[in-house]
Amino acid sequence: MKKIALAAALSMAATSAFAGGMGGKYAEPVVEPAVIVEDTKSSSAGIIVPLMLLLVVAAAVAAK
Repeated sequence: MKKIALAAALSMAATSAFAGGMGGKYAEPVVEPAVIVEDTKSSSAGIIVPLMLLLVVAAAVAAK
């Protein structure tokens, strides 16, 4: 039983050692740059903050 386990372990080690094809020159992997496309959205967030500030100032003036 020990011989079968040893043979299985050695065969697994040999399989993983040769799985990469280690018999030649190594080429650098070519990685394509990722293209990110963002949709432009019209947002009213640029106008909400000044309007809120204007309302706060108007409320402060009206309270006096």
